[in-house]
Order: sequence, then C-alpha cells, then structure tokens
Amino acid sequence: MRLNQLSDKSGARRPRKRLGRGIGSGLGKTSGRGHKGFKSRSGSRVKGFEGGQMPIYRRLPKFGFNNPTRKSFEIVNLDRLQAAIDSGKLQAGDVDEGALKKAGLVNGSKDGVRVLAKGKISAKVNLNVAGASAPAINAIESVGGTVVVTAKKKTVQRKGGKKIKPLRKKDNDISLESDSLDVES
Repeated sequence: MRLNQLSDKSGARRPRKRLGRGIGSGLGKTSGRGHKGFKSRSGSRVKGFEGGQMPIYRRLPKFGFNNPTRKSFEIVNLDRLQAAIDSGKLQAGDVDEGALKKAGLVNGSKDGVRVLAKGKISAKVNLNVAGASAPAINAIESVGGTVVVTAKKKTVQRKGGKKIKPLRKKDNDISLESDSLDVES
C-alpha cells in the first residue's frame, strides 16, 4: 500500500450541493427553496424561532438589572504605583488623582480611582483617592504612608432584614410636639 492508494471510506465525504445548475440537477432555478415567501429570500430567518414551540428566551426567567447610578472606578494596583515611583513618573509623598493622571496611571474618565493590593509597595505615600481595598490600605500603612478615602459609602440601616426609612423633617416635628404635650399633661 502506498500514500496515493489511501482514501476515505465511501460516504465519508459527501459532495457539496451545487445549487442553481439546471433542472436536471434537481436543485436548479429556485435552488430547493420553493417559490416566493419569507423563507425563499436571502438572509431570512427569525432568530430564536423554534417552530412555534415556546422559545428558550421566553421559557427562562428574567434576572438581574443594570444599576444606572453605579460608580465605575479606575483601578491602580500597588505594583504599578511602585513602578511609577521607581521610574520617576510619580513623586513619593502626597499623591492624589491629579498626580496619578499626570503620571499616566489613569486617564480620569471615570468616577475616581480605587487602589487595589496587587503587588508590593516600599515607598511611603500619602494617598488621597476615591476608594481603596482593605489589604491595600494595610500595605500602605505598614510602610508608613496614609490613605484618605474620599468616596462616601452608602449605608442602609437594617432592622430584622428590612430597610429603615430615615425620618423626614415633618415626622420629627410631629414627634417633638407629641412629646411636649405628654410632658405638660
């Protein structure tokens, strides 16, 4: 047996359909698509249509939502911060978001800068940023630096798993008046 004698088993490779090559081929003229209609047109398919069966995107429940007020922070890791200080792009000492932008670590297009703890830092820096992870704060403070986080965290008081609505000014006034009435009587 030689290489030129090797071949696939019969039926392993079917010849392709040659469409539109005359009526004798069986796939001439309309190329097996029939006459007119949506399915005869090129590029026509209803995406997700399953022949009348309830489609998968309607069988499965909806979930999640996109928070329109979500904050998006630019991320700076400790190793990039240290590399910028070592290369002279950033001066150790007081560092804020403007200095990070000037050094090319961030572009300032988002809601602020958040420092994360990937890598190590050896320079003493006093950071003033929108956010920082707890390990990043520990690493910077262990070297002798400080971190000031400017972004306010939204706190929700909970009692028994339910949110407590803050009292409005009118509610406070009413409660004060009722207290004063009780004292007089």
